Amino acid sequence: MDNTKVGRLIRELRTESGMTQLQLANRLGVSDKAVSKWERGLGCPELSLLPGLSEIFGVRLEGLLSGELEENDALGGNMKRLRFYVCPECGNIITAAAEAAVSCCGRQLRALEAKKAPEDEAISVTPCPDENEFYLRSGHPMERGHYISFAALLTADSVQLKKLYPEWGLEFRLPFAHGRLLWYCSEHGLYYMDV
Repeated sequence: MDNTKVGRLIRELRTESGMTQLQLANRLGVSDKAVSKWERGLGCPELSLLPGLSEIFGVRLEGLLSGELEENDALGGNMKRLRFYVCPECGNIITAAAEAAVSCCGRQLRALEAKKAPEDEAISVTPCPDENEFYLRSGHPMERGHYISFAALLTADSVQLKKLYPEWGLEFRLPFAHGRLLWYCSEHGLYYMDV
């Protein structure tokens, strides 16, 4: 741990939060002299204080330890690059517009890698021009252990996400738009096709 880098980051985060050294010290149960010492690089907080600092400033513990917060590159607003995360424990669906550290049910999640759908996994997409919608259907099994959990239509500036359940058939509608259709199979992962 580099005391100078960690101290510089603590000072930066404290001033961004509008706190004085004394206010931060009171929240952590230490003296303001200890906070001053950290910020000058003359020492580091005890390990037991790091989770509290992380929570107060809303940053990851790894960032505090390294003294640097990583910034994501801007994607230019293209929603077709949206990342999907699915919790294997509860089925929660989480999206992020850039690389993110995502966790659910105590597990660190990885972004799903979308594969081009083979013919036998493809979803039938029929335009309904009079209603400005797509009608989507598939013969995919919708059983408890093997089903499609969600489908999403991504365009350059929007996302339409439809949550699906094993008890339901795989027939639904989405607004008519050209983009990328993605769906998540509980056994085979994330598939895509362009519509």
